[in-house]
Amino acid sequence: MPASYAYLGPEGTFTEVALRTLPEAATRELIPYVSVQSALDAVRAGEAEAAFVPIENSVEGGITTTLDELVAGEPLMIYREVLLSITFALLVRPGTKLSDIKTVTAHPAAQPQVRNWLRRNLPDVTWESAASNADGARLVQEGRYDAAFAGEFAAARYGLEPLETGIHDAENAQTRFVLVGRPARPAAPTGADKTSVVLWQRDDHPGGLRDLLGEFATRGINLMLLQSRPTGAGIGNYCFCIDAEGHISDRRVAEALMGLKRICLQVRFLGSYPRADVKPGEVRPALPGTSDDEFIAAANWVARCQDGRF
Repeated sequence: MPASYAYLGPEGTFTEVALRTLPEAATRELIPYVSVQSALDAVRAGEAEAAFVPIENSVEGGITTTLDELVAGEPLMIYREVLLSITFALLVRPGTKLSDIKTVTAHPAAQPQVRNWLRRNLPDVTWESAASNADGARLVQEGRYDAAFAGEFAAARYGLEPLETGIHDAENAQTRFVLVGRPARPAAPTGADKTSVVLWQRDDHPGGLRDLLGEFATRGINLMLLQSRPTGAGIGNYCFCIDAEGHISDRRVAEALMGLKRICLQVRFLGSYPRADVKPGEVRPALPGTSDDEFIAAANWVARCQDGRF
């Protein structure tokens, strides 16, 4: 496997900035790809050891392009995550004034984060989506658009100027990125972990989602992301992308996954990995019997009963 990481490019994306915060990135060749799909496909094809892509932002939630790529196709697994605070700059060719701007571009995930700023400052501009924020900057450099929303750090790379900086509609906006590779044994638990899965129901029925969520709730497992995605099998057919606190080696998490495997049509395990915020998961005190020690004690009791030693 080549010692390289694929990432959503071109150079100058927020994805590249977040990737370079990983210590291991300094020992890998970092290769930009034109889309999330192509970066993940590079891993599937054995052209890269791992791919680094955005998966969630604090304004709009899950990034559907990434979720859909992880839901479908050859299985991949998440190994690390990074949180990056996001503010945008409006990048223009030198000499451009605000009144000159008729067209703007950026990645689709950027639009909800600057929508109100646009309404106040450039209400009549035409928005066009780009493959990434840095690619939008490149398109401005080429003269195809008047301005791009991107990181201020991308200005010098593309010969542009930041006309406005510190642009964001939501304070403390963050984007979450994940390092994705081929399936292997998860890293050892740290005590501050997250487990990601995709669930498909056997059939659509009243209380179906409640049944899935109940496997987590009865074991005191907090969910951090719940997002439905269409399966492509027709209107009303969805799978569910879930991030839960804890590690698959935690007894309560493992038992929840076993319960889901019994009742779901399909379960895709996307990995157990350290939380970027390093916050340990907490068992709700109102739910006795949900600690690992209590699960182990219960399993030992069943074993003794089977041996006639109760």
